Amino acid sequence: MEQTVNIVSRQQWGAAAPKQKDSLEGPAQRVVIHHTALRCCKGLAECTDEVLSIQRLHMDERHFDDIGYNFLVGGDGSLFEGRGWGVMGAHTKGHNGDSLGIAFMGNFNNDTPSKEAILSVKQLLVSGVLQGFIQPEFALYGHRDLGATQCPGENLYAALSQLRNSA
Repeated sequence: MEQTVNIVSRQQWGAAAPKQKDSLEGPAQRVVIHHTALRCCKGLAECTDEVLSIQRLHMDERHFDDIGYNFLVGGDGSLFEGRGWGVMGAHTKGHNGDSLGIAFMGNFNNDTPSKEAILSVKQLLVSGVLQGFIQPEFALYGHRDLGATQCPGENLYAALSQLRNSA
């Protein structure tokens, strides 16, 4: 599997600067999978608009320091840098200090995650381990495993085993 993945950087999607930034203390021990529970997107333009609107929602309405997730993935498999590697996210209350949050854009109570999105996230996880940002023996969770929520949706939760195999 290739070691480098193509990630749309914060600069490329036009991210607002974070209000503040806290670093993880070391490589992430856990990866938490989310869905945005919003619309699915495909293509750079549509997904860029979606990521921007999520960042605005998180910063303006939820009063987060930045977009909550470390990375986001579109239906076509395009990956977007949220807070990025080594930065503490705001995605799983009480569990952000040692974890990385990755959000699939869409509502997977209804939709099924695409093969492209699953493959991109697998490659992102491998890349994170190889670069030392994720512990080799990391644990993978759905958000609902760590909190009272439906997130990441029935169909994405059912697909987590496909991601666990990547490690």
